[in-house]
Amino acid sequence: MEPTLLIAWHSRTGASEALARAAADGAGAAAVLRRAADVMPEDLLKARAYLFVSPENLASMSGLMKEMFDRCYYPVLGRIEGRGYATMIAAGSDGEGAQRQIDRIATGWRLRRVAEPMIVNTAAQTPEAILAAKHLSDATLEQARDLGAAMGEGLALGIF
Repeated sequence: MEPTLLIAWHSRTGASEALARAAADGAGAAAVLRRAADVMPEDLLKARAYLFVSPENLASMSGLMKEMFDRCYYPVLGRIEGRGYATMIAAGSDGEGAQRQIDRIATGWRLRRVAEPMIVNTAAQTPEAILAAKHLSDATLEQARDLGAAMGEGLALGIF
């Protein structure tokens, strides 16, 4: 079985989706890109590393991302320890709430963080800006591609 990087994402306004797709481009053949709503425990069991990509909504990860973790948590508990993970958060401000939630879940699964969190601050603070489609800079998308490439390379080298 080829080592795979599961990139699980949810996006409502496009920022998290753009980050996930850029990371998948960077990871190349190692990447398996799945919407959070479609991720099943089997997907987590097959993957050797994970990239969780979520918007921050009201200082939390998005509801659909949380639902993915709720649905998959116990079926994989005790079966994925030590695997690598990283996170990308699209936020209107600091993104720390969503980041902390995902880290707590990863701690319960005994995952190993292999890259610093990538938090993208879109500075969306009004209802109109929050609900608007997001367009990320080329530099931000390149950073996401680089993270995907680094994780793909880590898999290829057997680091995780």
